[in-house]
Amino acid sequence: MLNLLKTIRHAIASWWSEFTLQTKLLAVATMVVSLVMSGLTFWAVNTIQQDARINDTRFGRDLGLLLAANVAPLIADNNLTEVAQFSQRFYSSTSSVRYMLYADENGEIFFGIPFWEAEVENSLTIKRRIQLPEDYPGDGEKPMVRQHMTPDGTVTDVFIPLIVNKKYLGVLAIGINPNQTAVISTNFTRDVTIAVFITIWVMVILAGVINALTITKPIKELLVGVKQIATGNFKQRIDLPLGGELGELILSFNEMGERLERYEEQNIEELTAEKAKLETLVSTIADGAVLIDNNMQVILVNPTAERIFGWEAANVVGCNVLHHLPASVQIEITRPLYEMAAGECESAEFRIFINQPTPRTIRILLTTVLNLQRESIKGIAITIQDITREVELNDAKSQFISNVSHELRTPLFNIKTYIETLHDYGEDLALQERQEFLQTVNHETDRLTRLVND
Repeated sequence: MLNLLKTIRHAIASWWSEFTLQTKLLAVATMVVSLVMSGLTFWAVNTIQQDARINDTRFGRDLGLLLAANVAPLIADNNLTEVAQFSQRFYSSTSSVRYMLYADENGEIFFGIPFWEAEVENSLTIKRRIQLPEDYPGDGEKPMVRQHMTPDGTVTDVFIPLIVNKKYLGVLAIGINPNQTAVISTNFTRDVTIAVFITIWVMVILAGVINALTITKPIKELLVGVKQIATGNFKQRIDLPLGGELGELILSFNEMGERLERYEEQNIEELTAEKAKLETLVSTIADGAVLIDNNMQVILVNPTAERIFGWEAANVVGCNVLHHLPASVQIEITRPLYEMAAGECESAEFRIFINQPTPRTIRILLTTVLNLQRESIKGIAITIQDITREVELNDAKSQFISNVSHELRTPLFNIKTYIETLHDYGEDLALQERQEFLQTVNHETDRLTRLVND
């Protein structure tokens, strides 16, 4: 049983959670209005029923006192025949009296109309003895009134003591039928209460259905269309045959979609043309160029870079550039790339020797690419320059200078040595020695001239 209750509670909670806030508020408001209207109608029913009981009580008391005043003297004279005739005429002349019972001071019934009916016998008599209420005063002078339910409605029981000359002769019990007007009004009010409650809910449900068909559905269609437009699907259209303001709104939405679609097509054509120009320009650059985003994904690469890194057979666009670079290059630029992507630096330069696919020396320049407002980094541009020939030329130049300096140094040294000797010891030297020194200087000068000419 507990599991069943939990299952029902969970099902109701799930069903209730699927409704929107607007639907929940509408349901709560409808319930409140229904309860208020039902409460007011219930109060009206109770008021009518109470008034009917009060009127029945007053009518029964007055009718009982009138009848008792007429039959009490006859009972005192023991004229039971006249009592029966009078009671019969009184019972036949009014439809308000359900029964009439006469009992003596001991409670024994000596006459009743219609005494033989089972309803009277079962409800008021036990072995032809009247069943008086427990709080009946007995020989009191005031009548007592009570009400009890029967299959035909509420019956008012009136017990009037029969007293003549202050002598208690017995009791007269009269049953008064319910007021038909009050009964009809009560039933009508009850039916109206139920009808009001049901009508409120029916009207709310119909209003919800009409709202869903005429307003909610177009609004939902518009919401879906706006979401599609927001995601870039400018082909979205709404086809609902509606008039009025909603129809104008849907028409405006479709026109907006058409304009956005045309604008997108124009932008795509312009962007395609600009991209073609950019790719053509990049492809004609002698240096290698690679453009990557902040996640190290390759966006653009020109043929020179593909040739330097051997990417001709591999499609590296959309891949992580670090996975395709030579090991020596990857080791050098990995950390600077991440620092630039994080905005810690704007540029960097490296000179790296690579063995694959061809041994060469390259210079790599890293530069950040900023947005139009120069507030955020959109990517990183990698420029690759092949400086292999430049390095070779520098090496050749250095070697040439080293060789030339070595070749020039020897004749210059010899010339300087002989000239200094002649300058310092020329007078002490023989003529033949001075001529040999001068001949050697002349020979070294010719040799130096030949080297310079070479």
